[in-house]
Amino acid sequence: MQRASQAFTHFTLRSREKRTHKAEVDQVISWLTGYGQKELETQLEKQTDFEAFFAKAPKINPSRALIKGVVCGVRVEDIKEPTMREIRYLDKLIDELAQGKTMDKILRKNDPERPTSVHLARRRCASWRALPIFFKR
Repeated sequence: MQRASQAFTHFTLRSREKRTHKAEVDQVISWLTGYGQKELETQLEKQTDFEAFFAKAPKINPSRALIKGVVCGVRVEDIKEPTMREIRYLDKLIDELAQGKTMDKILRKNDPERPTSVHLARRRCASWRALPIFFKR
């Protein structure tokens, strides 16, 4: 199994090409795994493999299930092997970072101020109900 430290070096180099910073890569990794900065650096110094890295993760983020898409020709959500799925989740997040997506989108944050499609649908229904009132005048 590939060492996590080797992959993280690759992730950092790949994101640097797209003018992102190591701190952003670390933030993405921390969001996914729950590792703090010192814990992450310790794991990298130990040259932990991916299986142990994810097995020892303090708090795997449950929102990772929201990560969808294709990495290396395979749909992330269809991967059955748990460690490989976690690796591909991380790879997908790094791809999104390299593509220049905002951290809120990458980290799957819900903005309570931004209406969801459900809220928009309700607004449309309410406004359609109000239309006859305007036409009667």
